Amino acid sequence: MEGPPAAPDVAQVLKHNRTLLYRHIATRLALAVALFSMPYVSHLLGYDAALPAFGIPAALFVLIFLMLRLRHGSRLKVCEKVLRTYPLEYRTRVSKKGSEWKYLGDVHTVRLSVRGQHGAPSLRAVNASTVRRWPKEAEEGGAWFAGDPAFGGVMIVPGNNNMLFVQPADWQKYEQERAEADPQRRALAEQAGISRLLEREPNIGVIG
Repeated sequence: MEGPPAAPDVAQVLKHNRTLLYRHIATRLALAVALFSMPYVSHLLGYDAALPAFGIPAALFVLIFLMLRLRHGSRLKVCEKVLRTYPLEYRTRVSKKGSEWKYLGDVHTVRLSVRGQHGAPSLRAVNASTVRRWPKEAEEGGAWFAGDPAFGGVMIVPGNNNMLFVQPADWQKYEQERAEADPQRRALAEQAGISRLLEREPNIGVIG
């Protein structure tokens, strides 16, 4: 039986996801600037129809949406705290049960388990960098996990450094386990910033 792949370099993982987040921000800001400038550019070109004026409210929408996603949809800070608090453990199997499109990010339901073991909890996962895609490479093998399944944690896909923040899909189901956890376990969750439910904001504004 093959052993797990080499553990990822946490600093490189964080750098990779931070770069993706900055790229997302830069793209949205460039789009907003282009939309804001539409009426002015159209006027210079002698095109004074009403259509270019819609660029201003569209730009405001892009900026407001970007602010909401940065405030509620990005999980880089809590992921960094989790990775400083918990060691990485390899899960040999990743099963994706479904995905939901939300205003603040795609939410995936996954199970991270070890082959031959049962009872892995269903987790709701959101990309830490606000990227809207599921890393298909995860289903080809396993993934690294840092955290506590009853509280949440971080999933890192080997090879591409994609990072997802996860918490139990049914938060209430593990309420008793969290309440009865020993003081050290609760202290670690507090230190990592996962002692309370964080993955609720993406439920705002469901479409479809």
